[in-house]
This record gives sequence, C-alpha cells and structure tokens, in this order.
Amino acid sequence: MDNDAYGHVNNVVYYSFFDTAVNRWLIERGLLDIAGSEAIGLVVETQCRYASPITFPDRVTAGIRVVHLGRSSVRYELALFRNDDEAPAATGHFVHVYVDRGSRTSVAIPDTVRRALETLRVAPAPTLPTSTG
Repeated sequence: MDNDAYGHVNNVVYYSFFDTAVNRWLIERGLLDIAGSEAIGLVVETQCRYASPITFPDRVTAGIRVVHLGRSSVRYELALFRNDDEAPAATGHFVHVYVDRGSRTSVAIPDTVRRALETLRVAPAPTLPTSTG
C-alpha cells in the first residue's frame, strides 16, 4: 500500500485510514472486541474529499468527531493530516450502523459506546445562507 503509479498513496488507502482511525479509537477504549462484541458497527456509507497528496513514508494523523448519533447509527467526520501540515490532506465521513453480530439486524448503539461517542460529538456546521439574486 505504498505509492501508486502516480507517486502518491492511492485513493482507496484513504478509506482504510478512516476505517483504521475509527476502529482503533473504539478498540483503545474497550468498546469493540473485533472477535467477540455482540453489537458491531457496519460501514454503510463513506465519502472522501482529497485536498493534497499523501506520499509514503509520510506520517498520517487522523482527527475524528461525531456529527450525528442516532438510535443505531453514528456519523463520523474525519480529517487526515500529512506530517506536520495544519491543513488536512483529506476530509470525509464514515457511517456505522450497529447490528447484532449473528443476525445482522439493526440494534441500538450499546450504552457504553454511546456515552463514549458523546465525547466526540459536535454540532453540525451551520448552513450558510444562499443568494437568490
């Protein structure tokens, strides 16, 4: 997953960075046992906007916040920062829907997970007025 033919990390790797950042955050807090959690979050939507290239061996840091926390779903917004850059190389979102591991039917986000996700929750950015004229 090093540089592709165009000399930068391929775009699909950015999605891997998003997935790794979210799951690492959950695992480090004891909220996800990949092999044993009864309720698991499945990715149902993801999106990425690219601003500048990441190139191996750049150091990549991810910022995570929660902008929506529903009964069974959570929408994360993420930013990927290259080395010490202040502007993100990429931004995007990632939506988990919580399901029962065995049946894959929707379940409520477990209370312990919900409480932890609340610590990442921010209000959505205000919508700017549009000009009609």
